[in-house]
Amino acid sequence: MKRLLISTVLLAAVPLAFAQRKPPASPPEQATVTLAGHPITIDYSSPGVKGREGQIFNQGGLIQKTHKEYPVWRAGANGATTLTTDADLKIGNIDVPAGKYTLFVNIADPDHWDLIVNKKTGEWGLAYDPSQDLGKTPMHMSKPPEMVEHLKYTLASTSNTKGKLTLEWENHVASVPIEVK
Repeated sequence: MKRLLISTVLLAAVPLAFAQRKPPASPPEQATVTLAGHPITIDYSSPGVKGREGQIFNQGGLIQKTHKEYPVWRAGANGATTLTTDADLKIGNIDVPAGKYTLFVNIADPDHWDLIVNKKTGEWGLAYDPSQDLGKTPMHMSKPPEMVEHLKYTLASTSNTKGKLTLEWENHVASVPIEVK
C-alpha cells in the first residue's frame, strides 16, 4: 500500500515538473553594439504597457506610484538597468570611464528626460543614490510612429567610433549620442 501511494504521488508530480513556466512579466533583454572594436552592452528587464497607455509617465502614473525616488526612474524593471563598456565613452555630455554602471532617467518633465549614469551597481533598481551619479545628460525626445508595448533599448552604430543609445516605451522615444574616446 505504501508503495502504491508513493508511486501515485510520483506519477502525479511528473506533469508538474515538466509544465511550462509562465514567462516573466518583464523579461530580461540586452542591447549591444561594437564601436571601434569595443563592445557596449545594456542589460535590462522589459516591462509592458499592458493596457495602461497614457498612464505610465504622467503625473500620478505608474512610475510615480511605484518609485519612491520619482521623478527618477530605474529605466526598466526588476534589477537595475546596467551599462557595461570596456572603453572610455562620451555619453551625451558625460565622460564615462570603462566599467559597469547603472542607468536611471529623470522624467520630471515627461517630454524632456535626462539620462543619469550612476556608479553604484548590483541593486534591484529602486535604490537610487544621487551621490553616486557620474553625470546627467539631456536626451533627445520624440514620439514613436505607434505605441511601443515593451520597453526597448537600442544601441546603434553611426560610424566607427560613434553611435546612439535609444530608449523607447509607450509614447516616448529618448536618445543620446555615444562615442568611444
